[in-house]
Amino acid sequence: MSNLSRFSVQPLSTMTRRLADVAFGRQEPDLVIAGARVLSTYSERILADREVWISGGRIAAVKPVGTYKGTAARVYQAKGGIVAPGLVDPHIHIESSMVTACAYAEAALLNGTTTIFCDSHEIGNVMDVAGVEAMLEDARQAPLSIFLTVPSTVPATSPQLETAGGDLTAEKIGALFDKWPEAVALGEKMDFVQVAMGDERSHAILAAALQRGRPVSGHVYGREFVAAYAASGVTDTHEAIDREIADDMLEAGIWLFLRGGPPTTPWHSLPQAIKTITELGASHKRVAVCTDDRDADDLLLFGLDWVTREAMRAGMKPEQAWAMGSLHGATRFGMEGEIGGLGGGRRADLVLLDDSYKPVNTWYGGELVVEERRITPVLDQALSQRYRYPEAAYHTVKLPKAIKLTPDLPTDKVVAHTIRTELPGITLGHERITLEPANDWQTHFDRHGLCFVTVVERHGKSAGNVAHGLLSNFALKRGAVASSVGHDSHNIIVAGVNEADMQVALRALEEKQGGVCVVHDGKVTAMVDLPIAGLLSDKRVTEVAEEMKVLKREWEAAGCSIPYMGFNLIPLSVIPEIRITDKGLVLVPEMEIVPAFEAA
Repeated sequence: MSNLSRFSVQPLSTMTRRLADVAFGRQEPDLVIAGARVLSTYSERILADREVWISGGRIAAVKPVGTYKGTAARVYQAKGGIVAPGLVDPHIHIESSMVTACAYAEAALLNGTTTIFCDSHEIGNVMDVAGVEAMLEDARQAPLSIFLTVPSTVPATSPQLETAGGDLTAEKIGALFDKWPEAVALGEKMDFVQVAMGDERSHAILAAALQRGRPVSGHVYGREFVAAYAASGVTDTHEAIDREIADDMLEAGIWLFLRGGPPTTPWHSLPQAIKTITELGASHKRVAVCTDDRDADDLLLFGLDWVTREAMRAGMKPEQAWAMGSLHGATRFGMEGEIGGLGGGRRADLVLLDDSYKPVNTWYGGELVVEERRITPVLDQALSQRYRYPEAAYHTVKLPKAIKLTPDLPTDKVVAHTIRTELPGITLGHERITLEPANDWQTHFDRHGLCFVTVVERHGKSAGNVAHGLLSNFALKRGAVASSVGHDSHNIIVAGVNEADMQVALRALEEKQGGVCVVHDGKVTAMVDLPIAGLLSDKRVTEVAEEMKVLKREWEAAGCSIPYMGFNLIPLSVIPEIRITDKGLVLVPEMEIVPAFEAA
């Protein structure tokens, strides 16, 4: 079955008579999964001794074991395993995985995830509407149900604060909604300060969604912004970092997506935010779980199934946690009649779980795509026919021939506005450090724990913008590291202890037209090539995962104190307290540019 995709299963409107006949016993099902315990996300119970009847890729009925007496159906023996609905991830960025939508499907299905809601603002920031539409075409061919939350904040702030490759206006966003049926919501409205302050452009974009009846997804830091944010029409967020703001959001009518990430990354906020339920007594009925961002390696290890089990470990009953991982995300987007449960008529997107709630098998539209934790030939064939992006997507790193990557050494006493990194790496501190005159930069580095950080505009839309700064506490002890995935405008960010290695890193990214690399003594010691928009590999997810393992080892060997995904956030000028873009150092939430050095 080479054309395995979301469209392999016909709309329910064309199948109701067939499904009714199967459910009533007048027609044979195609497949019966027998001898199962069924996890009901509707009643949040485990129902013993059941069998699931499937026809045309949809569930016809769930019956007591032994009800099926026919001979025509294929029968799969679950052997007492738990059959549950496939997981639904309500907020992810495919680009963070560094693979295409088609390639992403492999890892998702291995983890029991069958539907995702993707905000493709990364490729939108690089290629504008053309990038978003290319990813939509990619998603249509993927063996996974992928829906779009249309990027809402491209650029993340304004042309005065950063240079992006894209500019998604309210008119462009409205046109995407009108053209693409799978564009089901407005993506995370990251400029929460501007929204709260009534910015005209921000609210025009909100109106483009609300006028069409599309829900609005959010991104907000700070309890003081929640009321104005909710009043502006935002009805979900994944950025709750503690129980208090999580509680505020629920009471404001905002769906809560508890974000689980590997504990060593900035994304693992679930353990604190879930306390609005476990400690403050809030209901979980408007709470889902999500992954948000994963690289290829972490995607295979820490999928949405892992996040769901983290919710269990944090105090939720397994049936509640699985509902939060499936039905609740579906309900938020009005798709509970299609996915998220095992009711009649729903897509046969199912997982077989062991007693620790780890996926063993996955069925996508009734097709067995993962068996005994390995992809099947059906899925392997579908993954071998990945979408090819337009040629322009392979030429997005446009740099001047000569670029100075380090600032001039101050000759007088100055105060440096430095960026202090702290684990897990989302928020950054604004640290003012007095620099006495010195003979070289290494003296300052040794004395204050500093290194260089530089952002280079790579979209060819400026006169070669380059901004210099200093990182504090990053702990880089040698060479340089660089990435073309500097959120959200996706300019190139380079950190280093000397100009030579920083230049090698920059030109390595230019040669490959994007990537993440580590350099030591003039040599690239690890590199993940990202030739598609400087964001995506054209390889299978398992190949990229192996490359990521090497990169992470070299990243750690270089001494970097935060993971590379946290490093990629250093230019993200919507998160406190200080960031660096191609325009300079940006204070948040003041949204002001400050010089790197001021007279002491």
